[in-house]
Amino acid sequence: MHAQKGSIADPLRVAIIGTGNIGCDLLLKVIASPHLRCDSFAGRRISSPGIELAESRGIPTTAGGIDAVAELADRIDVVFDATSAKDAVHNWNILEGLGIPVIDLTPSHLGKFCVPALNLEECLTEQNVSMVTCGGQAAVPIARCFSDASDGLGYLEIATASSSASVGPATRANIDEYAFTTQHATHEFCRVDTAKTILIINPAEPGMVMRNTIAVPASENVDMEALRVSVDEMEKRINSYVPGYRVVVPPVATGDRIMVTIEVEGLGDWLPRYAGNLDVITCAAVAVAEGRAEARR
Repeated sequence: MHAQKGSIADPLRVAIIGTGNIGCDLLLKVIASPHLRCDSFAGRRISSPGIELAESRGIPTTAGGIDAVAELADRIDVVFDATSAKDAVHNWNILEGLGIPVIDLTPSHLGKFCVPALNLEECLTEQNVSMVTCGGQAAVPIARCFSDASDGLGYLEIATASSSASVGPATRANIDEYAFTTQHATHEFCRVDTAKTILIINPAEPGMVMRNTIAVPASENVDMEALRVSVDEMEKRINSYVPGYRVVVPPVATGDRIMVTIEVEGLGDWLPRYAGNLDVITCAAVAVAEGRAEARR
């Protein structure tokens, strides 16, 4: 068995299903974690760039997908699903009966929503944890700040812009699921009557860093000072596990709305640093897995 850099005794044994952009970025973060060990990187094409990446790092690979992972049931502590919303349903139908915990990075919303800055502890014993979406991880915590600084909101809007080069085919095929799941998570974590999600895939070259703007109408009864304090605290909390997360436009009332803009710069593990949409969800997923490892010890 390979030994990962910086590994510690009895790390959490993980498998990753899905060898696209999210799966590859996740793999590199798992390799860097002293609390985790990747024992299987599973895809469908043995010649895919993701499989080649894993093999170059000494990670066991397979083109057998979920079936190959299921055969490792007694040797895997948790599975990361980085496939698609449709495939995640099929995968869960297999893994649920095997009792294997799943951290789902697709917008399938099969399990309990988890945004580590908001509810990490209560998710550590769930068999299926949904990481919402990249926009959900970035923006829902700030939406929660708006909610906490008000008596309840009538309308809140999340607009997320990511570089085209960082948005793979699975994400593009899941645009409807992305919007629905992000909106659902906003309702679950925040007191808001209506939530709207907008995803912008920016074709600019060179790639633009991921940006998220969270806004409510100026007519909403928001305590601006309480909002500023809450946003500042939330930025620090998320930055503890997503290093490139930062507020670039702090709470401001302008024209007919109150808004906050954040951006997420990636670590540049798999794609260049503009691909913060990968980092915000892969870092969050790693935080959940590491939390499980700590809880087990």
